[in-house]
Amino acid sequence: MFDLSTKVLIVDDMMTMRKLVGKVCKELGFTNLVEASDGIQAWEVIQSSNPPIGLIISDWNMPNCSGLDLCKRLRGDSRFGKTPFLMVTAEAEQHQVVEALKAGVDNYVIKPFTGPILTEKLESIHKKRSG
Repeated sequence: MFDLSTKVLIVDDMMTMRKLVGKVCKELGFTNLVEASDGIQAWEVIQSSNPPIGLIISDWNMPNCSGLDLCKRLRGDSRFGKTPFLMVTAEAEQHQVVEALKAGVDNYVIKPFTGPILTEKLESIHKKRSG
């Protein structure tokens, strides 16, 4: 699993979802959580964060800048391109999953989800990234 001191950025336009994801992260033992309400705010956090963001858990559908656009921007920037990215969304159609994976998303969780599912996805990302 990720180092529990990893700085985790939770991006969702709905505060209740940010709190839910944050709660699961805290239950897993993560201690350094930051939040953003859309991709634009998230990008500002990513660029100014010290220590750097080590994991992004982002919703897909948000105003101003979607999670998919955020992921594409991240992957296109050599400073942040390797940051693990987990997409959390209600979008479950095959072509959307394929689109997200092509954009560089490390893994994908469909809402509604449970703590164990989120844990499993995070462990999968970590294994893929450290393997």
